[in-house]
Amino acid sequence: METATAQGTEPTATGHRSRGRTVAAWFAGVLLTGVSAVVGCRAADTDAISPVPQLLAFLPWLIAPVGVALLFALLARWRTGLVWGVLVLAPLAWFMEPYGKSDEPTGTPLAEFRVLTSNVQYGRGTAALVTAIRRERPDIVFVEECEHHCSATLRQAFGGPDGVYRYRQAVEGAGSDGSVLLSRFPLKAASGVPGTMGMPGAVADVRGHRVRLQLAHPMPPLMGQLTLWRRELGALRSYATAGGDTPTILAGDFNASQDHAEFRRILDTGLHDSARLADRARTPSWPARVPSPLGVQIDHALVSREDFSVNSARFLDIADTDHRALLVDLTLRQRG
Repeated sequence: METATAQGTEPTATGHRSRGRTVAAWFAGVLLTGVSAVVGCRAADTDAISPVPQLLAFLPWLIAPVGVALLFALLARWRTGLVWGVLVLAPLAWFMEPYGKSDEPTGTPLAEFRVLTSNVQYGRGTAALVTAIRRERPDIVFVEECEHHCSATLRQAFGGPDGVYRYRQAVEGAGSDGSVLLSRFPLKAASGVPGTMGMPGAVADVRGHRVRLQLAHPMPPLMGQLTLWRRELGALRSYATAGGDTPTILAGDFNASQDHAEFRRILDTGLHDSARLADRARTPSWPARVPSPLGVQIDHALVSREDFSVNSARFLDIADTDHRALLVDLTLRQRG
């Protein structure tokens, strides 16, 4: 009787183990398929379709599901899955490296100044931004999602004929539509880049030197709106290519990271990412409410490669907004 019981339970236990390994292998395969698709799109230099652009923003963190997949493949004794996971990790690690060249111009310094860009989330972070501006004293300030109250607050705090930032260009709007550009330097109005949300532009007189300024705030890559996201990033790329020999600063909330092909095409026009040159390429700027190692860098200050060197770049916590501000110290240099 005891022998019969033992013989009867052994196939059952074996069957449970087999089913468990099958489920583990299946789960590992699903994870590896998803990550492989995203990494493949990154390698093919395309943002593809949803949900690829959304996942590309968090490309470095895809190491986590690959790690889980490798664990399940090990539990399932699935050699193909183990090899597959290692093969996915290799390009993933490669793409985590900062994108773009790191060389800087060495021409004669012409001017040093400070630039700040901040998305204040529908104006909610305006009060904290005013405090940061007074503390950090930037020379040029790009403010995204600066609705009517935010715009009025900045004008009251810094504007007027005797104000610190008497020069400004703005697109007035409600919610996320408004944006403001403040400057200590004289500004000449420019047409700006058309977009769903305001993107004002100007030409600054930086101690006798013309510098093109353009605020960036394209639509995010929402489900069903990727065409709009691509079009507005493409408009920013067109702006970058139209600069000729004029020094250019293109700064703001790009709603794109270095892992998006559309953003890399903007860099490839001849712009440097300031954070990249200051060894802060993977420092997250959004969402600010998660711990700082997490998140993604979508707030950038891009500068024309032959005109600017970067002395430093820092990301600042601004209360009541979901973005960290970016503060950059630049040197405008004579072209060689």
